[in-house]
Amino acid sequence: MDTGKHARLTRIGTDGQYVIVPMDHGITMGAVKGLKDIESTIDAVTRGGADAVLTQRGIADRVHPNKNDAGYIAHLNGSTTIGPDENDKRTTGTVEDALRVGADAVSFHINVGSTYEREQIEELSTLTSEADRYGLPVLAMAYARGPEIDPEADDYNQAVGHAVRLAEELGSDVVKTGYTGDAESFQHVVESTSLPVVIAGGSKGTDEETLDMVRGAMDAGAAGISMGRSIFQHDEPEKITRAVSAVVHDDADAVDALREAGLAVEA
Repeated sequence: MDTGKHARLTRIGTDGQYVIVPMDHGITMGAVKGLKDIESTIDAVTRGGADAVLTQRGIADRVHPNKNDAGYIAHLNGSTTIGPDENDKRTTGTVEDALRVGADAVSFHINVGSTYEREQIEELSTLTSEADRYGLPVLAMAYARGPEIDPEADDYNQAVGHAVRLAEELGSDVVKTGYTGDAESFQHVVESTSLPVVIAGGSKGTDEETLDMVRGAMDAGAAGISMGRSIFQHDEPEKITRAVSAVVHDDADAVDALREAGLAVEA
């Protein structure tokens, strides 16, 4: 790994572990809760301990004044929930675009197993080659999603493991994917790649459920989280970020992390 890429990875993580808050959902869902006043949300999550925030490049000017020296990742593809197929992610920028807006890394979403897999493989491969020339890290959001993939199946972790391995094979530096439900099944996913694996947030549950998921992923060998709505739509985004960060960076258990952050614990 070259010096520039290594330096930039240290800006979006801490000692090889990552608490990333993606807020690229404006292109996907519109200006939902937490994104209208994105400046306040970015300030809150970075004060809470987020290593980096992630948005589409067009709002980078709203990110930098409010990120409290955290890292910045520019996301380079997208789709909408009101379009014909949300899995059909299309390119929204280039590596040079990301560098111009001050990004420390770029990210790209690929749905392995979808009808768009072929095009997305080609696009991610092109992106990693271009990013490597500039020493810019690539976070691949690699999900197992498609007509032949059942998230409830006993072997779902095999498909997720395939997705993260594909991200490595195409030259990514960090890979984000969905959690498979428990530490035992997720261990296969982590062992499928030498890349740092971070988990997505999934559907929003209680604070304790969120922290239990993070704890399980870390116990399986994950390198952290890249969690959006569970954090930026939280009533107290700074506190939930602080709790998640305690699990990732301080090896706290879920209940202790919630209490230390000042959040309620279920009886």
